[in-house]
Amino acid sequence: MQGQISRCEGHVSIQGYEEELRSERSYVAGLYTRLDAERARVKGQYTAALRGTGGTPMERDDQVRASAKEARRLAVADNGLCFGRLDTLSGEHSYIGRIGLFDEDNDYEPVLLDWRAPASRAFYVATAVTPENMRRRRQFHTRGRQVVDFTDEVLGRPGGGEQGDAALLAAVNAPRGDGMRDIVATIQAEQDAIIRLDHPGVLVIEGGPGTGKTVVALHRVAYLLYTQRERMERHGVLVVGPNPAFLNHIGRVLPSLGESDVVFMTTGDLVPGLRVTAEDPPEAARLKGSLKILDVLATAVAQYQRLPEQPVPIGLGTATVRIDAETAAWAREEARASGLPHNEARAVFAEIVTYVLTERATSRIGRGWLTRSDREGWEQLRSELLKELADDDTFTAALDELWPVLTPETVLGPLFSSPERLRAAGGDPVLARTDGTAWTVSDVPLLDELVDLLGRDKSVDQAAERERQVQAKYAADVLDSMMGRQDSMDDEDHLYATDLLYAEDLAERFVEQDTRDLVERATADRDWTYRHVVVDEAQELSEMDWRVLMRRCPGRSFTVVGDLAQRRSAAGATSWGAMLDPYVPGRWVYRSLSVNYRTPAEIMTIAAALLAEFAPGVQPPESVRACGVQPWSRRVGDDDLPAAIDEFVLAEADREGTSVVIGPHGVPGAVPASETKGLEFDAVLVVEPEQILAEGPRGAAELYVALTRATQRLGVLHRGPLPQALTGLTEVSALAADPV
Repeated sequence: MQGQISRCEGHVSIQGYEEELRSERSYVAGLYTRLDAERARVKGQYTAALRGTGGTPMERDDQVRASAKEARRLAVADNGLCFGRLDTLSGEHSYIGRIGLFDEDNDYEPVLLDWRAPASRAFYVATAVTPENMRRRRQFHTRGRQVVDFTDEVLGRPGGGEQGDAALLAAVNAPRGDGMRDIVATIQAEQDAIIRLDHPGVLVIEGGPGTGKTVVALHRVAYLLYTQRERMERHGVLVVGPNPAFLNHIGRVLPSLGESDVVFMTTGDLVPGLRVTAEDPPEAARLKGSLKILDVLATAVAQYQRLPEQPVPIGLGTATVRIDAETAAWAREEARASGLPHNEARAVFAEIVTYVLTERATSRIGRGWLTRSDREGWEQLRSELLKELADDDTFTAALDELWPVLTPETVLGPLFSSPERLRAAGGDPVLARTDGTAWTVSDVPLLDELVDLLGRDKSVDQAAERERQVQAKYAADVLDSMMGRQDSMDDEDHLYATDLLYAEDLAERFVEQDTRDLVERATADRDWTYRHVVVDEAQELSEMDWRVLMRRCPGRSFTVVGDLAQRRSAAGATSWGAMLDPYVPGRWVYRSLSVNYRTPAEIMTIAAALLAEFAPGVQPPESVRACGVQPWSRRVGDDDLPAAIDEFVLAEADREGTSVVIGPHGVPGAVPASETKGLEFDAVLVVEPEQILAEGPRGAAELYVALTRATQRLGVLHRGPLPQALTGLTEVSALAADPV
């Protein structure tokens, strides 16, 4: 990263610069010509496969899938196809871009290197001290398909900048938009080493605010999909974030890198059909997040495995037999000893009870008219009684009472809404609530755990299978109709929207009779397993959250992103080892990021003072730049607070970029700091910092998060005395147009 930065190397004249710029524009234009030709070729393959030209139907379906995937890969390169060039000491040079392109007429020589390729690594790691046999790094500035400028960094010479280069500073200073952008053109050496790290287990990336840990993790996913595609793409990647706003913020990064087989979820989404955002109070969250809750859940399930208070009479043939406590106890003991989940063990329970009842009834009915040697007669009688018992409503009702079929919801809801049931299961009374099914984020891992404790209900599975077959037949009828229409088309180059429907939603998995794409199938299937999982803001996850995620990734391939200093959850991590060692002892490695690319030095100075108070052993990240704007504070009266907030909002509306008001619950127009985790804004107004500090034991971490969201401007409004850690703010009496 350190080197001599200039518009072009040495003392090249303006005329020389213009000549080089024309040359680079010509080369990049040629790359786009290749890109368009490749698109046309893929379109031709796609069209031929749709029309049924050549090969078997399965081969044509494979070609449709491959062509559709390749078309998506090429589409992401339309803007910013080529963003850099590397020149070696021997005079050779290579161009770096979003995807790789090759010269088919010249032994497939690369004309553009994919940023993830090993040969591209020097573009990110070469410095003045270790130039990696490189003489110069050139970065292009583009608008659409046009190269408008370039910046050179001469390597291998003493001196130069201390942090970053022109391209990096331009990127971090640019106004923020609606979502996170990829950083393929400006990956730094510290980040690149993590992105390309060859480690098969769990990688923990820790870094303070603005160090780029999230975007590094996402680029690592793109790198892994590039280098291990065959292993990973059939099962996809799961990305877990702290809230829906965060997932929306980062959602475009991987698609912009050509990767679409990625599922985005919060911990509140991990059970199919649920989208939970409500949170428990800290103590309830701590209790639910602890592994000790497992004993409570197991006991709660066992409470439904009952013995009859009075014998239950069942009429069989001419006899009346009874399910007594002794019979039910034997059946319960055998069912529990089977080791099967509750719903599956019901069959064992029913089998024992059925055996006892039919044996008793057979003995009573057959006595006197069947001899001991009449085995056929005894077996026929027993068979008739078994059939009669299976159809007996009283018997079925007794089974439902003594060993009911349960769902996670029918266990957890009544458990939390009944203090008596909760006490009997060994749970803490603080978990009781009026509405047991008012799910919180902390309930989701408990519901997931109950899926394993209860097992499947076969009748539900059979109904789902019947519905799936109906849907598959409908899709097949649509496909037949489409293919009949396509056979009659005259224009071979004309593609209808339904053609894409065929490629993406119908043909891909007809062999399996499942027409959904990977993301749809994965999100609907609780038992889906992923090849890799990214966990962002991982310090907030509880022991029970980790238990769910380890189920989702049996291969234990994780990228874990977090900052222990920003932990707000009472159930969250106090150390990485405490969470990971039970699952991957000796298989997790730790890397840290130390450079702050988001927060300017003026703002980080304020945040660092707060950090020193509540986490004195944590080193704050070093800001890569200063912005020249001093963060300010303003004390207002009770009646003046709404107007002061409106003043900030109006002032920022005239500026380019994004802004947000962060404050404690109850402040009109403000969002809590927890909803801004992982996000960034050009301007931030923090309201009532003294109240944020007082909101709980992790109030200081909440305030730290709020102070470090800004990339340019930070203001603080307060009614009470300013917290001691924030006394470095510049006090103003009114909001200036450009406070300094």
